[in-house]
Amino acid sequence: MGWTCQHDFQGYCKLLNVVCEPGIKGCILNKGKHEYVFTTGSYEEDKKRAEEKQSEAIDFAALARSN
Repeated sequence: MGWTCQHDFQGYCKLLNVVCEPGIKGCILNKGKHEYVFTTGSYEEDKKRAEEKQSEAIDFAALARSN
């Protein structure tokens, strides 16, 4: 099963006016209560991306304890 985005034009997002990267901030495929996982097709690249995303997360409990 496959899908296409109505805003994708040859790898360019007409909605956000940037190169198409599914799941980026503002992407219509990233809305709602559900979290979607988009893959690059490379396990190592996906793993690196997930680690970067996790390191960007804010630990609010630790932040509260420090103040």
